Amino acid sequence: MTNTVADFLLERLREWGVRHVFGYPGDGINGILGAFGRAEDEPRFIQSRHEEMSAFQAVGYSKFTGSPGVCLATSGPGAIHLLNGLYDAKLDHVPVVAIVGQTDRSAMGGSYLQEVDLLSLFKDVAGDYVHVVNVPEQLPNVLDRAFRTALARRAPTALIIPEDVQELEYAAPTHDFKMVPSSTGIAWPETSPGGEAITRAANILNEATRPAILVGQGARGARAEVEQVADLLGAGAAKALLGKDVLSDELPWVTGSIGLLGTRPSYELMRDCDALLTVGSNFPYTQFMPELDQARAIQIDIDGSRIGMRYPYEVNIVGDAASTLRALVPQLRRKEDRGWRETIEANVSRWWQTMDDQAHVSADPVNPMRVFHEFSTRMPEDAIVVADSGTAANWYARQLRFRGRMRGSLSGTLASMGAAVPYLIGAKFAHPDRPAIAFEGDGAMQMNGMAELLTISHYWREWADPRAVIVVLHNGDLNQVTWEMRALGGAPKLAESQTLPDISYAEVARAAGLEARIVTDPDDVGPACDAALAAERPMLLDVHCNADVPPIPPHADIDQMKNTLEAMIAGDEDRLGVVKQGLLTKMQEFLPHRASSKRPEERGR
Repeated sequence: MTNTVADFLLERLREWGVRHVFGYPGDGINGILGAFGRAEDEPRFIQSRHEEMSAFQAVGYSKFTGSPGVCLATSGPGAIHLLNGLYDAKLDHVPVVAIVGQTDRSAMGGSYLQEVDLLSLFKDVAGDYVHVVNVPEQLPNVLDRAFRTALARRAPTALIIPEDVQELEYAAPTHDFKMVPSSTGIAWPETSPGGEAITRAANILNEATRPAILVGQGARGARAEVEQVADLLGAGAAKALLGKDVLSDELPWVTGSIGLLGTRPSYELMRDCDALLTVGSNFPYTQFMPELDQARAIQIDIDGSRIGMRYPYEVNIVGDAASTLRALVPQLRRKEDRGWRETIEANVSRWWQTMDDQAHVSADPVNPMRVFHEFSTRMPEDAIVVADSGTAANWYARQLRFRGRMRGSLSGTLASMGAAVPYLIGAKFAHPDRPAIAFEGDGAMQMNGMAELLTISHYWREWADPRAVIVVLHNGDLNQVTWEMRALGGAPKLAESQTLPDISYAEVARAAGLEARIVTDPDDVGPACDAALAAERPMLLDVHCNADVPPIPPHADIDQMKNTLEAMIAGDEDRLGVVKQGLLTKMQEFLPHRASSKRPEERGR
């Protein structure tokens, strides 16, 4: 029986529990592809339309499982194509292992076909661990360390395996000098802090009269503990965007997302609090947090290298979120005065009513907020929801009310366009028995989403629950950048850069073998949502949206939001120009702080 390095590679992946490898073929990985055939496609090889999509699919898979996502690409251009998805993993702290082919060792240094210095190429994105496998005995140690490092540091890692090495007969490391045996598996301790730090944190929170909590994705396993602490303190809780699914939006004291894409209640919570407890978040934008001398603050994070950042925290605790909060609870005193909590709940209630009102403002043809509002009331409690960069991220952050076991994510800190559809594919392989929904701007759809419809069409019959809904906000404009240009430079829309070529996304989806529906009437949005969530195969909704609905900043007064939308309804251009300028002024208060950024949407952890 054949036992090559490539055969052992797949065997070792199976030992690590890997069930799917997201990749694209090429002759630099022919040895590995041959091993997939001999292994009867176990783990399963998932073919994308482009290596960047394979990397994004691995990221989506990892985000919704917690296990490392694995992607595979050939040498040269294939390896280069992985980079954007791997940077998404790096910036959002997601464990991904990339396996990459390379030119034969005998050709290295000879300017051979597709010869690229892959160690240099990957040294930043996979800087936590990237190595070349040069001899068979080296493979188990390199592979095992790549997995452990990815898990321990929540980061992408990379293995580079020359094509000739893939086809060598595998030989295990021996009990000899300069051999490095290895083993699979890893067990994590429960990390919790000592008593002195907990006591100091409890004293700060007990003395506060207006406490606030900020949670990020690091608090996802501590939902019950966060709720208990919030109840004792009478606190409100804001969510960093990658932590949107940490707490249910049905809790009346959860203020929703924070930041430029955030909510008015989160802005008010941070503006008025006198104590801040940050749990599992590396939310990067200090200007959305309390004034630096306003609140006494505590941070809890498992990663000691990121503790104490972003705000002058008085107590910095390295520890697991759940166990640390459990240690904190016995020292907290229940606050009997619930006036602060009642104020928060009133602000939250008013906000959701405002979101409802805004979603029902008539726009020609469809108000994009209406799309998210209608889905929000209909999404199954076990849905997985993803959004792309652009204005889709605004409405995802503000209009969707998560509840139950809903999960959600987007390209957070990298804010890359084109991640939503491959995220959805990764999510469906991670949880084939759960429905998934992707919200996508037409710019991101044209960038790469249309091609990945073919991937969905190829695989959807394998999914126990076939529901995969792609919602395209069809407005013919790169809308987020259009609003940025207006806010940062006072410039009108530059048609040459912003206007998109028009195409029927529904026809593209049908050509790919999916169901599709065009929506141009606001009253058809709800029925279209129902149809998509009841469909027996993946479905695309091509929703024609108004491009002039502004992404209103969170610190804009609610009455200002109302005036803007009323002016839109009435078609009062003079009045609309005045209120739009007011909104742009509000946006400018924050945007200059990030003028060097290509995309000012804050994401953060």
